[in-house]
Amino acid sequence: MAFLPLPHIDTTLKEIEYVFDTLKADGVATYTNYGDKWIGDTYFDPVMEELNRRRAVVFTHPISADCCKGLLPNVGDGTVEWQTDTTRAIANVLFNGAATRYPNVRFIFSHGGGTMPYLVERFEAAARNPRMAQYFPQGFAGAAGKLFYDTAWTSNKVAMTALKQVVPLSQIVLGTDYPARAIGDHVKGLAECGVYSAAELDKVERENALALFPRFRA
Repeated sequence: MAFLPLPHIDTTLKEIEYVFDTLKADGVATYTNYGDKWIGDTYFDPVMEELNRRRAVVFTHPISADCCKGLLPNVGDGTVEWQTDTTRAIANVLFNGAATRYPNVRFIFSHGGGTMPYLVERFEAAARNPRMAQYFPQGFAGAAGKLFYDTAWTSNKVAMTALKQVVPLSQIVLGTDYPARAIGDHVKGLAECGVYSAAELDKVERENALALFPRFRA
């Protein structure tokens, strides 16, 4: 996968052409935000239009936004804020209509969707607002269930139970956050968390990703 040079729109469009047509990349990656704009913002529409045309897989990873760096003196941004920023990005993609406008883009959100599973009751209520009806014909669960979520830093019983309750098993893929964590930590966590059967683990650790990247079946 290739990391896109956002927020520079024209440069990013050239990079998309290069990485897909020349490098034959399997997908691209972005941050959840770029200063004061989150993925899903209409500012990024030209890029999203091209990614939609290419039916691209787009992996996102959180980073501290301008608003929210170093908020707690003894707690690093990666402990709380990055999970929250993943949630902001998911909310913006869904509630700002990007997921509806660009249905061919297959988003993967890291870290089990951030705090989204825990906040699902609030998101469900917001999705019932008549102004949001066009984006949520199947409710919040229907929209959230079309995104993908990796298991990095969430391969524990509490997080996996919540995520599995909110989205279909088909949308959960193995993530490791390597090199921030050892790959084996997450494999061990998933195996021991007690949330997945052996058949379900096979889907999370292999089959679901192969649906996104079918050339690796060979």
